[in-house]
Amino acid sequence: MPPTGAGRRRGALQPGDQVQLTDPKGRMHTITLEAGKQFHTHKGILEHDALLGGPEGVVVAIGSTSYLALRPLLSDYVLSMPRGAQVVYPKDAGQVVQMADVFPGAHVVEAGVGSGALSMSLLRAVGDTGRLSSFERRPEFAEIAVRNVERFFGGPHPAWSVTVGDLAQALPTSQDDHDVDRVVLDMLAPWEVLDAVSAALRPGGLVCCYLATTTQLSRTVEGLREHGTFTEPQSWEALVRGWHVEGLAVRPEHRMVGHTGFLCTARRLADGVEPPVRRRRPSKGAYGEPAAEAPAPRTEPFRPDLP
Repeated sequence: MPPTGAGRRRGALQPGDQVQLTDPKGRMHTITLEAGKQFHTHKGILEHDALLGGPEGVVVAIGSTSYLALRPLLSDYVLSMPRGAQVVYPKDAGQVVQMADVFPGAHVVEAGVGSGALSMSLLRAVGDTGRLSSFERRPEFAEIAVRNVERFFGGPHPAWSVTVGDLAQALPTSQDDHDVDRVVLDMLAPWEVLDAVSAALRPGGLVCCYLATTTQLSRTVEGLREHGTFTEPQSWEALVRGWHVEGLAVRPEHRMVGHTGFLCTARRLADGVEPPVRRRRPSKGAYGEPAAEAPAPRTEPFRPDLP
């Protein structure tokens, strides 16, 4: 039996499949195919039946304009789907899956579903045999996320469950969310739920935090250090810059996807194990030490003949 959603990613185009139409200027329109339906633009009309039953990767004409018809990639879908909260961008979702080592069959807990963008990447990584337990405080965001995920996979995913509630209160009472492999936190104050995360993670498990500001990053890292059950946190951000390539004209694009968020990871230690002492000396003023006193002002008269 093919994995969930795989049938919608290959083969002839069927009713319910999504198709991305791209014109020569790179403008894209995403439509959901239905028998007998039409897609209207200022250029003309496209009959859905002209695409149904055929392959993707074809060129169709709408009026005098040619459009390339392809199934949208996950990265395309994430940027065009309805949103409730801001989405985790594809460049960061890829970093989460890779750097958090989310593997097939893993049990992952996610806090902060938002619009479901990161949930789809995590579901693809854990597969049908894994488990993704998502927690969202706002029911309206959870509803949008469920619609987006089911629309992409073609129905409910067997590995996914969504709980509306606060992670710090709901996770300890969940009977199925212990011995967790990975925890992914996309929330305002991750340092407030470290007790629940530590209790749920198995030894060697990993927590990954997605953070918007340097203030959040600092408090999260210091919270992980002070908690005593995690290894030394690792923090970074990912910047993506496209390149223009045309013959010998090879140069960076004028625009790039810069800062969207910080990522921070730490591993769970076994119970009763103390983290190793940090060997790196913090820089002066890192923890708010008082600044050194300024030198006393010069009292002797100025003499231009002296150096």
